[in-house]
Amino acid sequence: MQLEIFTTGGTIDKVYFDAKSSFEVGEPQIVEVLREANLNIDYRVISLMRKDSLEMDDADRTRIRQAAQNSSAGHIVITHGTDTMIDTARALAGIPGKTIVLTGAMQPARFRLTDAVFNIASAMMAAQILPEGVFIAMNGRIFDPFVARKNVELNRFEEY
Repeated sequence: MQLEIFTTGGTIDKVYFDAKSSFEVGEPQIVEVLREANLNIDYRVISLMRKDSLEMDDADRTRIRQAAQNSSAGHIVITHGTDTMIDTARALAGIPGKTIVLTGAMQPARFRLTDAVFNIASAMMAAQILPEGVFIAMNGRIFDPFVARKNVELNRFEEY
């Protein structure tokens, strides 16, 4: 089984730029996370873009959808910023023959205390066992993007 991982940016990939005293989306952090995990699975990481999800537009979502449609893998994980993850998940609905799971993080993967590693692991497992469709893996749960929302106040995803 091959799993393809598309990275798009978001908090999960944010790094601190000391010269600017700010955080910006940097190189995909999932490569290092997966290297340290000593995985026994066939996967490939493809960086589609490096954007904060608030900067994403319909053209970006079309690009992500085309990458998923054109992928030879039936199981896809997409790392994405949490602010518009649901919008992108909804834009991916209806791609036949694919199980697509989006995930991200509330804290950058480089932070010592981050949810990134857990969310990535959850998404990779979910992509292997869930049926065809589009899902979100966050906060220890799998969500249907059509009945999920990000609760900014509680800093988590939930059903509504």
